[in-house]
Amino acid sequence: MNEREKKSFVFIVFAVCLSAAALTGCVSLRGRGGAALSLWRDGAPAKAALLEYVRAVTAKGSPDYIPPPERIAVFDFDGTLFCETDPTYFDWLLFERRVLDDPSYRPTAEQLAAAKASRSRAAIPGLTNDRERLMLEVYEGMTLEAFEAFVRGFMQEPHAGFTGMKRGEAFYLPMLEVVDLLLANGFSVYVCSGTDRLVLRPVVLSKLPLPPQWVIGSDSTLLARAQGTCDGLAFTYRKEDELVLGGKSIVKNLQMNKVSVLVREVGIRPVLAFGNSSSDISMLNYTLQKNPHRAMGFMVLCDDLAREYGNAGKAEKMRSACGKNGWIPISMRDDWKTIYGDGVERKAGTAGGR
Repeated sequence: MNEREKKSFVFIVFAVCLSAAALTGCVSLRGRGGAALSLWRDGAPAKAALLEYVRAVTAKGSPDYIPPPERIAVFDFDGTLFCETDPTYFDWLLFERRVLDDPSYRPTAEQLAAAKASRSRAAIPGLTNDRERLMLEVYEGMTLEAFEAFVRGFMQEPHAGFTGMKRGEAFYLPMLEVVDLLLANGFSVYVCSGTDRLVLRPVVLSKLPLPPQWVIGSDSTLLARAQGTCDGLAFTYRKEDELVLGGKSIVKNLQMNKVSVLVREVGIRPVLAFGNSSSDISMLNYTLQKNPHRAMGFMVLCDDLAREYGNAGKAEKMRSACGKNGWIPISMRDDWKTIYGDGVERKAGTAGGR
């Protein structure tokens, strides 16, 4: 049994167990550390609100009961489940790795200039169309297998801003407890991110027992190796062909695009949504408005300036937005006992790029 088959088997067993629990009406509120959300501080309002919600919507006979097929939870990735900016996003750091450190790739002058400016921290790009174009162009022509191997290799590198952690291990452990809690109580959990889907999958699936189709990101073109410039409607994939990255954006999965992709790929309005920034607002509004079920939205605040690369101004702005819109704020600083676990510390003298 190869690694992919093992993962599929584990997920099937996990899904059967969830189905059995749903049919018997059993409710589990236990997390990775034993008691539910054990890495959250006692008295954290977000912890109390989430536990009460899960009890209410999973208890048969409750006025808030939601049938298991309709228990849909959606999570943003960067800054919600995973280190967002140290000093920038995982996908752009991967771009730097491709342009500056991969001897098999010959970058263009534009790509080289952008990567050098970013690595020196002279000019880190925002979420612009040019940024997206550059990131996709550097992988054009790579097979899906080669690209996944490239991502996995980067995941194994030491995390530059922390001691005791690799790039692919930078998950917020208290939020992984939330995912575990929901999965154990019959929820389907989708990750809906602006990061490219093919970058996102190996990172997410290294830590969470989700099927690949529950990991949704931005999409770029895929081509058959022999296709060239031929339109897909006029080309037939051949038995001897292979898929390669086309290097062009189809959709950037932020803001309203998150709503559109959830409608297309999930087909059921979520009842729980977790985000951390303005690019997640549409997803939370879609979850809360006109929902036939009791629904909740949570926002993770980047207010921890000691254990994480926080931004006090951004955190307060989002806290204010929570108050205005009825979302529940999650404070990294006040609500979590740990962020990355024992043995992981932010390096002294480093600064994030939020």
